[in-house]
Amino acid sequence: MLTSKQRAYLIGLSHQLDPVVSVGKNGITPETAVSTEEAFNTRELLKGAVMKMAPVTPREAAETLAGRTHSQVVTVMGRKFVLYRPFKENPKIVLPD
Repeated sequence: MLTSKQRAYLIGLSHQLDPVVSVGKNGITPETAVSTEEAFNTRELLKGAVMKMAPVTPREAAETLAGRTHSQVVTVMGRKFVLYRPFKENPKIVLPD
């Protein structure tokens, strides 16, 4: 579980990120979950976007993808969300205490 200080730190890091996961009119498909999982192979923090025509809210999309990828929801702002999952070995992001 992330503390508010850790969450604030991750939000600061996420500002420069472009969305790498997109949830469209088909909602969260198995392919969406797979692409999110693959994105976590190369990064610990990722941003996603939910299109206006999507059948799920950004909060629902973030929580569903976090559950399927064993990651944590950092924040949901507007139609974007940020997920965090540290690397098992040699994490690159060092969270504050």
